[in-house]
Amino acid sequence: MKRPLALLLYEKLLPGGQLVNRLQDLGYRVQPVPAPADLQSTAERETPMLVFIDLEPRYESICDAIATLRRNAGTSHIPIVAFASQQNVQAHEKARQSGATLVVNDSALLLHLNQFLDQALHVE
Repeated sequence: MKRPLALLLYEKLLPGGQLVNRLQDLGYRVQPVPAPADLQSTAERETPMLVFIDLEPRYESICDAIATLRRNAGTSHIPIVAFASQQNVQAHEKARQSGATLVVNDSALLLHLNQFLDQALHVE
């Protein structure tokens, strides 16, 4: 069986690099996405199980990319876990408005990764 794919868009090495390692430890293949503009085409081509997005430092363009994923019928179903520092309330709110499935504090991301995965992948 093929391992599930997670796309990851990040600029900060912490927690981005650590997230790659943790997801791989959990059995995911992880493919980095180089820029927000590449997110839609990569998601359509690669059909990931979920997407992780670091909102900082460019949360405006990143939230536009989230909204584009949500508007496209081929990618609208993909769970999106967005993360930013707790202090960046504006990034958190804009990501929610753009359609992120979960928006979490980057300091809690690795600590509670299993719970966030369960919550993001929960099917109702």
